[in-house]
Amino acid sequence: MGIFKDLESNVRGYCRSFPVTFVKAQNATLTDSEGNEYIDFLGGAGTLNYGHNNPAFKQALIDYIEADGMTHGLDMHTDAKAAFLEAFRDLILEPRNMDYKVQFTGPTGTNAVEAALKVARKNTGRQTILSFTNGFHGVTQGSAAVTGNGYYKKASGLPTTGVQFMPYDGYLGDFNTLEYLEKALEDGSSGLGHPAGVIVECIQGEGGLNVASKEWMQGLQAICKKYDMLLIVDDIQAGCGRSGTFFSFEEFGIEPDVITLSKSLGGYGLPMAVVLLKEELDIWGPGEHNGTFRGNNHAFVTARRALEEYWSDYRFAEEVQHKASVIRRRLKEIQAENGGTSKMKHKGRGIMQGLEFANGDIAGAITELAFERNLVIETSGSDGQVVKILTPLTIEESTLSAGLDILEKCVKDVLAQQVSKAS
Repeated sequence: MGIFKDLESNVRGYCRSFPVTFVKAQNATLTDSEGNEYIDFLGGAGTLNYGHNNPAFKQALIDYIEADGMTHGLDMHTDAKAAFLEAFRDLILEPRNMDYKVQFTGPTGTNAVEAALKVARKNTGRQTILSFTNGFHGVTQGSAAVTGNGYYKKASGLPTTGVQFMPYDGYLGDFNTLEYLEKALEDGSSGLGHPAGVIVECIQGEGGLNVASKEWMQGLQAICKKYDMLLIVDDIQAGCGRSGTFFSFEEFGIEPDVITLSKSLGGYGLPMAVVLLKEELDIWGPGEHNGTFRGNNHAFVTARRALEEYWSDYRFAEEVQHKASVIRRRLKEIQAENGGTSKMKHKGRGIMQGLEFANGDIAGAITELAFERNLVIETSGSDGQVVKILTPLTIEESTLSAGLDILEKCVKDVLAQQVSKAS
C-alpha cells in the first residue's frame, strides 16, 4: 500500500480506519487483496443503498455503454436523461402528489446544497440561511458555512458568513427548540434577522443520528410559512429509502420548498445530484448555476433502473422497514445487556441507526475491533461518539444478523476492557 502513502494527499480519511486494499464487492460483502471478506455496514457513506454491483443495474449500464450511448452531455437532452425523468415522475413524484421541477447540479451532494442555498437567496433577496446544531451539509464553501461541525468550518480558511444556527430538535433536552426560534424571529434585537431559508436534515447522519420528530418538523414548516422563509430539506444521506420511505420526511406530512438528493440517487454508486424545487421558485436564468458534470448519463441509466427495480410498489420499503426493526431490536438488546442507558443510547431511524457512547474513544475502539473481526462500520457525531450502521438496504438478512453479532461482541469486549482499566 506504499503508493497511497507516498502519493496520495494527507486528506485521505476512511482508508486510515480500514487499512487494506479492497478488490471486489458484491451487495454487502467486500473482499480485500488477501481474499478476506468483510461485512459492509458503511455502504459507501450512504451511496450504496442498493448494494455493491447490483446485477439489475450492472447489465443495464453495460448494455448502454456497448450501444455507445452518450457518456457526458452537459445539460443537453439525451434519451438516458429523459428515461430517468419519466421514471422519477411516474414512480416517485406523482404517487406522492409532489409537484417539483428537477434541477441537475454537479454530481455530489454539496453541489446540490450550494444550489439550494442560492435558490433561497435568489428568490427572497435575503442572505441569511438558518441551519441547526450538528447539521452536516458538505464541505465546499457555502455548504461548510451551514455545517455545524467546527472541524470542517475551520478547514475552509474563511469566515463562514450568511448563516445563523439554532438548536435542533432535542438539543436542549425536552425543551421545544422551536419556541426559541420563533421568539428570536419575533424579536428585532435577537440578532437573527429575517433569514431567506432554513436547511435541515430529518435525520442528522454525520451529526450523530439525531432524529427530528414529526411534530417538530411540522412546526418548523409552519414557522417557515409564517415568516416567509423557504424550507430546504437535505435528504442526501437520509433519502432514497434509507429512512424506510423514499424521502425521510414522508411520514411527517410536510411539503418542503426545496429538497436536495444525491448519494444513492445514482443507484450504482455513480455520482449524481439533483435539487427539487417548487415551480414558482425556478427563476434561474439559463446556465446561471451549472457544472460540467451535471450530465452523467451513466448515472441516469442506473438511477432509472433503481427506481424501476425497487420503487414501482411498496414491497422494497416494507423490506427496509422490517430490517430496520431487526436492527432496532438488536441494538436495544445490546444496550440492555451492557449496562443499559447509563452506558449507551440508541439513536436513529430506518437503516440509519446506532449506539451513542460516553465518548469517541469508546466508539472508536469498538469500530476498530469490529474491523479486525471483518466488519466495516464507522462513527459519527461531534466527538465520533456514535457507532453508526449505514449498511446497504439490500443486505441479506443473514448477513445483517452476522454483522450485528460481531458488533454485539465488540461492544461487550470494549466495555469490559473499560471496566478492567478503571479497576
